[in-house]
Amino acid sequence: MFAVPPNTVPAERPALLHPARIALKIAADRSRWAHRLRYDPADRWVGLIEKTDEHEVWLMSWLPGQHTELHDHNGGHGAFTVVQGSLVERVARVGADGRPVELVHALTTGQTRVFGPSYVHEVRNSGPDPAVSIHVFGPRRQGMTEYRQDLVKGPVKF
Repeated sequence: MFAVPPNTVPAERPALLHPARIALKIAADRSRWAHRLRYDPADRWVGLIEKTDEHEVWLMSWLPGQHTELHDHNGGHGAFTVVQGSLVERVARVGADGRPVELVHALTTGQTRVFGPSYVHEVRNSGPDPAVSIHVFGPRRQGMTEYRQDLVKGPVKF
C-alpha cells in the first residue's frame, strides 16, 4: 500500500479522503484518464482529471529524462502514484542534527509517495521508457517554489 510520513496530511482529513487513496483509486480506473494521456517532447505533460472542493487530480506523463526541479508545493499536501513505467523521487531536507539529508526513492508501477507542507523533492524519469503518474493535491494544486540543494544548509529557496 503506502506509508504516510508524519505531518503530510491534516489530521481533520478523513482517512478515506487521503490523497494516496484517491490517487490509487483513480490510477486503477484507466477509463477515467487513459484517453486524455498525451506526451510532450519538450517537457512533462500535465492534464487536470478532476477538481472538487477537497482535491485536484492531475495526470502527468514523463518521457525519458523529463523531470521537475527541486521544489515544494507552497504549503500544500498530496500524493502521487506511478501507473506506468518508473520514476525517481529525490527528497531534500535538513536532518535532526541540522545537516542536509537527501533520500532517493525509486518508484515503479503501483507505488505511491505522499507529501506535505515543507516537503521538498524532485521527480524524474531516469528510465528508458515513458512513465505516467496520477497526482492528487489537497485542497488544490498550490504551485511550486523551486529550491537548490546547498551542501551545508540543505534545501534553499531560489
